[in-house]
Amino acid sequence: MSTSQPGTSRVEAVLAGQPAVRGWQEDFYRDLHSHPELSHHETRTARRTGERLRQAGFEVHGGVGGAGVVGILRNGDGPTVLLRADMDALPVREATGLPYASTATDEAGTPVMHACGHDVHVACLVGAAQLLADARDVWAGTVVALFQPAEETGDGARGMLDDGLAGLVPHPDVALAQHVLPFPSGHVATRSGPTLSAADSLRITLHGRGAHGSMPQASVDPVVIAASAVLRLQTVVSRELAPGEPAVLTVGSVQAGTKSNVIPDSATLLLNIRTYSDATRTAMLDAIRRIVTAEGEAARAPREPEIVSYESFPLTSNDPAVTARVAEAFAAHFGERAGDLPRQSASEDFGDVPNALGVPYTYWGIGGIDPATYAAAERAGRVNEDIPVNHSATFGPVLQPTLDTGTQALVVAALAWLAPDRPA
Repeated sequence: MSTSQPGTSRVEAVLAGQPAVRGWQEDFYRDLHSHPELSHHETRTARRTGERLRQAGFEVHGGVGGAGVVGILRNGDGPTVLLRADMDALPVREATGLPYASTATDEAGTPVMHACGHDVHVACLVGAAQLLADARDVWAGTVVALFQPAEETGDGARGMLDDGLAGLVPHPDVALAQHVLPFPSGHVATRSGPTLSAADSLRITLHGRGAHGSMPQASVDPVVIAASAVLRLQTVVSRELAPGEPAVLTVGSVQAGTKSNVIPDSATLLLNIRTYSDATRTAMLDAIRRIVTAEGEAARAPREPEIVSYESFPLTSNDPAVTARVAEAFAAHFGERAGDLPRQSASEDFGDVPNALGVPYTYWGIGGIDPATYAAAERAGRVNEDIPVNHSATFGPVLQPTLDTGTQALVVAALAWLAPDRPA
C-alpha cells in the first residue's frame, strides 16, 4: 500500500497511517496494563506482541532468552535499525484508580503492576512497527523490533545475548530505545553521553561472635560493626569523590539478630551504588570493601566480611553522533516539544545489547504526565509531591498523547537512518 503523496515528507507519509493504528494500539496498551507480568514471566505479553508483529509482516522469533521476542522486517538494501522495548512489570499493588488498572497477582499472591511504564514501551513499538510495515514504499533497509524481558532484574538483555541474539538478527547500524518518564506528555528529550547511571547491588555479610546480651564481653557484636560501617559508608560520596562527580550510595537494608538479648553471629547489609564512569565505580567499590573490612578488624571480627555482587546494570552512555542525529530529527518533527533530558540516576540494561554487538546507540525520554496536571504542580512548587514517578503505585501515564508521541519518536528516529527509497 502506498502512503506517500506528492509534497509530503517520509515522516509524514509513514505517520499518515497513525489514525488507523491508534484504536487497536490503545486497546492493546490497556490490555497489557491490565495483565502485567513479572521479570522472566512475560509469556502472555510475548505471545500478544508476536501476534501483532506477524500480522504486520515481520519475521518473528520468540522465546529468545526466555520470553524475548524479535521481529525482523527486511525491505531491500539499506541500514539496519534496532528498536527496543522492555516488557516486564513490578511487584507493586496498583493505586492509580484507572478503569483498566491491574488487579493481577503472581502465583504467590504478590500484586503485580506496570509501575514503570514498560507497557507504554511495548505498545509504542508495536505501533511503530505496523506504521513502518505499512509504508515500505518510502524507506529501505531492515527494522529489528526487539522486545526484551527482565529489565527490572538487570539480566534480560544478557539473557537474550546468551541465547544467540547476535546470530539471529542482521547486524544493526544503530540501536534506539526510549522510556516514559514523569514529565509532560507530548514531549521528548534527548541527552548525549552518560545518561543513565551504572548500578551495582551488593550483599555484605559482617561476621562476629554471638553471645548472651548480658555478656557482651564474650562477643564480637556484628550489629555494632554494621552500624559503624553504615555511618562511615555515607562519607564515600561526600569525602572520597570530587565535588560535582555524581554518585549515589544507599544502604537499603540492615538485617541482624532475632531477639533483644541475643547478640547474633552476623549482620547483613544490602547496598546499592549509582555511578556515571568506570573510574568512579571502581573507586566506590574499593572504598566499600576497605571500609567494611576495616570496621571488622577494628572490632576483632573472626573473619573478613563476605561481599557478593548480585545485581548489576551497565552505564547508559549515548553516542554523541547518534544522539545529535536523533535530536535534529526530533526538533524537525516535534518542534518546541523536543528538549534536553537531565541526567537520570535510574539504571537500565538496554546498553548490554549494543555494547555486545559493537553498535552505537541512543536512549531518550518521553513524557507521560498530563500537561495541565504537571503545569499546576510546577506553578505550586509541588512537582515532587504531586507528580507520581516510575515505580510508584500511582504512576499511570496518560493514554494520549503519550502513545502517539512514543510511536512517532520511534518512527522519526528510525527514519533518520533508513534509506529514503526502496529499490525497485
